[in-house]
Amino acid sequence: MQLFIGNKNYSSWSLRAWYLLSKFNISFTEQQLVLDTPDFYDRLKTKFPVQKVPALIDGDLAVWDSLAICEYINDAYLNGRAWPENLNKRAHARSVAAEMHSGFLALRNEMPMNIRAKRHVELSEHAKKDIARIDEIFSMRPQSSSNTWLYGEFSIVDAMFAPVVLRFKTYQVTLSSPAQAYCDQVLSCPVLKNWIAHALQETDIVTRDEAGENII
Repeated sequence: MQLFIGNKNYSSWSLRAWYLLSKFNISFTEQQLVLDTPDFYDRLKTKFPVQKVPALIDGDLAVWDSLAICEYINDAYLNGRAWPENLNKRAHARSVAAEMHSGFLALRNEMPMNIRAKRHVELSEHAKKDIARIDEIFSMRPQSSSNTWLYGEFSIVDAMFAPVVLRFKTYQVTLSSPAQAYCDQVLSCPVLKNWIAHALQETDIVTRDEAGENII
């Protein structure tokens, strides 16, 4: 199995699929491409109808889009374990994951993932509204333990929101105590720390994702 990803510093969608595979210890070969380069598009166009990452090759099957990849991995390798076991929780988790997949456009545009940076941005009211909604989502985490995920066990929804947690760190976003506690849980995960460590070693610059002013 091969997973095609972009720069770890910038590629939020790549992180989602990589995180799920790595968190569940599923064997795969990482094919990392540099975003916005001719090689990026040349490598992908021979295998996928859409030249975007993440993209997955498993045998003779090609799967693209982060959520589609996560769902495939859940079906093919995890026997459904990547969603909550309880039917109602599973439906709710899927709704929240889909909300992330298709929404929060202001936050995405104004706060691109940039792990190496420490930045300040002037946010629009739309972005502030996105942050408030995500704060609500993060605050839904069970409060009985400090090391639980959004629905108890790690699931696809946690993978979907991991890049947002990294954005909040980069742009110094102030959250409610329960939401920040969830962010701290995510940032303490050894698997995510591995991704971050590699991101910090990268030197490529993607200009469109260098938003805001540096914080000293």
